[in-house]
Amino acid sequence: MSVADDILAQLGGNRFRVMTGAKNLFPADNGNALVFQLPRGAGVKDGINVVRISLDPSDTYTVRFSKQATARGGYKMATIREISGVYADQLRDIFESVTGLATSLGTMGRSGRSGDLRRVASRRRASRASRRGSRR
Repeated sequence: MSVADDILAQLGGNRFRVMTGAKNLFPADNGNALVFQLPRGAGVKDGINVVRISLDPSDTYTVRFSKQATARGGYKMATIREISGVYADQLRDIFESVTGLATSLGTMGRSGRSGDLRRVASRRRASRASRRGSRR
């Protein structure tokens, strides 16, 4: 497994790709960096459409957010923001704050505790049963 694969896994893997629309993911710098494009018109802040995450010798990451546009005779790349010294557990938060894109669905309002979900389900069953009884 290369560093680029590790970076993608830390971002959320395939779920990250689906949630953000990231495409054209490829390793750079002999596999020590991950570069990908974001779709245009996806509501990304500042028109960011290229992200590069590279591993530094200090075992932290440098995240570069850029905007790539066509220009006469080729492409023009402008760096919008570059953040150094990012730890692996900060990658998602930084990506979300700079681009405005969510990297996962999260708990979608649920507390995540199975006991709470069981109580909600039992209340629903009781409510359905009482409605059925009132119709008769």
